[in-house]
Formats: sequence, structure tokens, C-alpha cells
Amino acid sequence: NSSSNNNNNNNKQKKKTNNGSSLDVRGMLQDLQQAPSGSIVLLHACAHNPTGCDPSHEQWHKICHVMKEKHHIPFFDMAYQGFASGNAERDAYALRYFVQQYYKNTEHVGIPILLAQSFAKNFGLYGERCGTFSIVCGNDEKLKERLLSQLRLIIRPMYSNPPRHGSSIVKTILKDEQLTTQYYQECQ
Repeated sequence: NSSSNNNNNNNKQKKKTNNGSSLDVRGMLQDLQQAPSGSIVLLHACAHNPTGCDPSHEQWHKICHVMKEKHHIPFFDMAYQGFASGNAERDAYALRYFVQQYYKNTEHVGIPILLAQSFAKNFGLYGERCGTFSIVCGNDEKLKERLLSQLRLIIRPMYSNPPRHGSSIVKTILKDEQLTTQYYQECQ
């Protein structure tokens, strides 16, 4: 019965979490294959909200392979870095893997990797609107200039002076080795 074989194969591709949620990796890869080439794809880098279900390293490799093949633009949301595994470095795996894979040769020049990163939750700065929007362009200077031009047009009307208090707290913690160590320990 091919139907039961398909169900068995699909179940093998699902990753179960402690709360019973699962990730249908096969379905996700099919959706990525079927999306128009060059689509912007939003990915939670870690501690997926609301499921808490994160791809394994092997699954991230498959996702990245399809994304590169289709020239999709990864847009990572990383609001819970340090909370998924208790280790902020480990929780950045997916983002770093994509950067390494997208820019290991010149084949993907012109495809940026986007990152929206919040520090409100992992630094306890809920009212401070503390975060960043980063774009990785590799060594593509033309792309960098085009993106900066567009970002300046968007950012300027939104605010003249962004809030500084929250970012000052994060900077203080991450520049001090003892405070950084304490922060990482408290994430566990």
C-alpha cells in the first residue's frame, strides 16, 4: 500500500518536541521547492515560536540546500537566541551555516541573508525595543550599496534617534567577559 508507505516516510521526517509539536521537514522542503525562485523565506533560527520545534543540523543542511538551489532569500528571525539550547553560540548555528554555504563561492553573489534579532526577551529588555536588522551581502559591494540606499530611505522617516538605553545595556554585558559569562550561564 503506497499510502501507508508515504505515511511511514513522512513520520520519519517529522521531528517531535517535548510538547508534542513536530516539524514536517519533507513538507517544508516541498513547499520551498514549489515556491517561486528568489522568494524571501522567513525562518526562525532557534526556539521556534510557538512550537519550540527546531530543525536538526542535518535538517538545516537540507533546507539550506533547497534554498540555495532555488535562489531563495533567507530571512532569519532570532528573538530567543540562547533559550533553545542554553547556549547563544549554539543557537546561532542555522544562520552561520547559511552564511557559510551561501558565500563559499561566487555562485550566490547578489543574494543577501537577512536577520531580525531581538534582545528584548533574552536580555529582559521588553520595553526598550532593543534589537537589530542585519543583512549579510558577502563581498558584493554593489548589492551592499543598493541595500544601504534603500534602508536609509526606510529608516530615516521612522525615527531620527533610535532608543539607546537597551542597546547600552547589551553592549555593557557583551563587552565585559565576566558579565558575558554570567549572561550565558543564566540562559541555561
